[in-house]
Amino acid sequence: MDERQLRVLREVGELGSVTAAAEALLVTPSAISQQLRLLQRSIPVPLTERDGRRVVLTAAGRALAGAAADVERALARARHTVDEFIEQPGGVVSVAAFHSAAATFFPLLLRADAAPQLSLHDEDVPQDEFPLLTREYDVVLAHRLDHGAAWPRTVAVTALLHEPLDVALPVDHPLAAKRQLTPRDVAHEPWITVHDGFPLMATIEAIGAAANQRLDLVHRINEFTVVAEVVAAGAGIALMPRWTAHRHPAVVLRPLRGVHARRHIDALHRPERTARKAVRTTLTNLQHAATEIRKDDPQVRR
Repeated sequence: MDERQLRVLREVGELGSVTAAAEALLVTPSAISQQLRLLQRSIPVPLTERDGRRVVLTAAGRALAGAAADVERALARARHTVDEFIEQPGGVVSVAAFHSAAATFFPLLLRADAAPQLSLHDEDVPQDEFPLLTREYDVVLAHRLDHGAAWPRTVAVTALLHEPLDVALPVDHPLAAKRQLTPRDVAHEPWITVHDGFPLMATIEAIGAAANQRLDLVHRINEFTVVAEVVAAGAGIALMPRWTAHRHPAVVLRPLRGVHARRHIDALHRPERTARKAVRTTLTNLQHAATEIRKDDPQVRR
């Protein structure tokens, strides 16, 4: 038995006919009869009987109809509880982000007006694993390159940033005197790059292809704060995001032309998560944070 069958039994008992019950529930009489038959199959004693032209409930039917009223009240309370939960402006929202996005977005989220309670997590994973994280977290900040595979349709996407990737150099490096760099400029330099499977590797490979040269990958470091320190020490050059990496006083960033050197930073989530007002508020706060982050770029201000 299910809720619909119990409601049909209750309506038939109160109205005295299949036709009247059908009109009340806005369905056909045959649909009412079918629900009664399905319910009767699960009950070993008759639930209805004829009384002249009327359909009335047996003693067992009346007992079950009474229980049906209790079921409807309980379900109504449950729905009300869920509705209250969904519309709560507070409630904990879990947010995961890869390291550079976490360092940039998390403080802005925490300072946002009317922010819900947040549970923050760092997750540095290959690109194809970000969508899987939406099973564990309400919102996942993920990144992919311009020419990388699109996110699967199983997740909803809120676009946040389309961030340039610049070449990071020591301030006293000869190439730092140039306003822009090309793949040929940087192809002979030692490189600090990410581990295989992480988004920036595709751009590194594109630089080598554009320069027709195999790049010398001397260090593999995923955390940009560490990358900046190694660049400042003169151990190589690197690709670094323009907006979401902390600035280092001994490192300069120079735009790279001749290859697609941008990444998308998106908020991934399962569509059903946005039923909660707190999750919707968090996504809005992330969009506002992205606007603030872009404002720090002098080129954007111009």
